[in-house]
Amino acid sequence: MFSKSKINEPGSATPETTKAERPAAAAPEFKSSASSAPAATPKAKPPASILSSDLHVSGNLRTTGDIQVEGTVEGDIRAHLLTVGEGATIKGECMADDVVVNGRIIGRVRGLKVRLTSTARVEGDIIHKTIAIESGAHFEGSVQRQDDPLATSGKPAKPAAKPAAAAEG
Repeated sequence: MFSKSKINEPGSATPETTKAERPAAAAPEFKSSASSAPAATPKAKPPASILSSDLHVSGNLRTTGDIQVEGTVEGDIRAHLLTVGEGATIKGECMADDVVVNGRIIGRVRGLKVRLTSTARVEGDIIHKTIAIESGAHFEGSVQRQDDPLATSGKPAKPAAKPAAAAEG
């Protein structure tokens, strides 16, 4: 009564068999679409973090994104893009790929691109790859060009101290 041809035919499967087969086929499709979604998410750049004018931060800030400071920061800042607002004050070292200073920095500035606008007030050394200083900017300190100003091991004092320590030991 039963024939092999009916069992092997695609249209002769029972509804129970079809239900069991469909979730198995659907699951890989769902997983593949879910695995491709996170790959697209990191490409979207998050907006800049803004520290408002009424905010006072005591401590270091570190991000791979962008920071816009409008308030006061007492500590070091490390970011991709650092924008210092006209009313902002930073007391500490600022390190970023791009640094745009409209306000006041008391401390060292390290950046691939550093720009001091006409309202900038900087008291400290600037280590840069490229720099632009607009007319009207106030700056007290030294300016030094380096190919990699963000490298912390590029300081001349550290390599000189290591061979001396090795010679003593």
